[in-house]
Amino acid sequence: MILETEGITTDIFKKCHDFDLADKYREMGIYPYFHALESKQDIEVIMEGKRKIMLGSNNYLGLTTRPEIIEAGVEAFKKYGSGCSGSRFLNGTLTMHLELEKELSQFVGKESAVTFSTGFQSNLGIISAIVGRGDYVICDRENHASIYDGCKLSYGKMLRYKHNDMQELENMLKKVPENAGTLIVTDGVFSMGGDIANLPEIVRLAKKYGARVMVDDAHGLGVIGEGGRGTASHFGLTDEVDIIMGTFSKSLASLGGYMAASEEVCDYVRHNSRPFIFSASIPPSACMTARASLKYLKEHPELPVHLRELASYAREGLKAKGLRIRESDTPIVPIYTYTPENTLRKAKELYDAGVYVNCVLPPATAPNECLLRTSYMASLTKELIDEAVDIIAEVLLKDND
Repeated sequence: MILETEGITTDIFKKCHDFDLADKYREMGIYPYFHALESKQDIEVIMEGKRKIMLGSNNYLGLTTRPEIIEAGVEAFKKYGSGCSGSRFLNGTLTMHLELEKELSQFVGKESAVTFSTGFQSNLGIISAIVGRGDYVICDRENHASIYDGCKLSYGKMLRYKHNDMQELENMLKKVPENAGTLIVTDGVFSMGGDIANLPEIVRLAKKYGARVMVDDAHGLGVIGEGGRGTASHFGLTDEVDIIMGTFSKSLASLGGYMAASEEVCDYVRHNSRPFIFSASIPPSACMTARASLKYLKEHPELPVHLRELASYAREGLKAKGLRIRESDTPIVPIYTYTPENTLRKAKELYDAGVYVNCVLPPATAPNECLLRTSYMASLTKELIDEAVDIIAEVLLKDND
């Protein structure tokens, strides 16, 4: 369709026509996205017809293939149908939604919980409801994109501090007017670097300046803390963190998200969060899958410990090969590849050699600190890790010979 109008000098689609970065990487043969899976999300997958060792999944506890968890989703699908066809606010609340919220709040140590249809939507819904006109929201610069979009959706003012820089956080807090409400939002486990927020110092500063604290525990639930209860539990600060957010798409092997907080705060969000009010609720099968995964985690508190042991094994193996990694104590182990083009080339070579990893490129990193993000599952074996580490070392170090 060609627009023939007067007074309009630029077609809004011009940006689409001018966008050529993806085509450039496709032509170079190093485009890293949209590889199609032909099997379950597991430690080994079939991707575009070939076996790959999966080191790029957030399926931290390996629960996506557990027979009892799959069966729970199937039974819910049979009993309740394929969807709710409405928002939680209206006709879309099932008894199982309420049961999942109760189980989540009890597990993470909060009074109440609210579930959202996706993790991304959870941050949109929580932050936009809590942070109002005249309020301030203060963010770590390496927070997830959904946090930033939640801030944009709110009517408050956003301030950012350098990653895990507590002095700059205090400087930001000093800028907030005395009559303004303040919410500090941080990832618990940072999704790209795998490092853990300095929550004790964040809590101390929040108390000093009268701010509230929200932790995005998408990559913390099932990974750290007592029995996998997350970052606040890891530091013994559950009662000091005001809002805990998390997702079902990682450790809980499903789709959706949640916030856990006081009943007063949760009830306010239920009645004021536009993403919550105007979105269809979590489908029955996804809801029941999350419940079954949470039940399995509660019954197997050794799983997060085993997961971290396997990640440590992989980390030490990579370092023994002479690879430079970004240090962490979580299942996220990033390997430095420095420039964007080198990162894409190495990811493609690894993919062709049978190991799937994810690229971390600007703006998620500085231009010359790009990474290959490897992530590990509790269901991995040391034999598979050894195989993957050997391939990674061969691919990444071959230019140094």
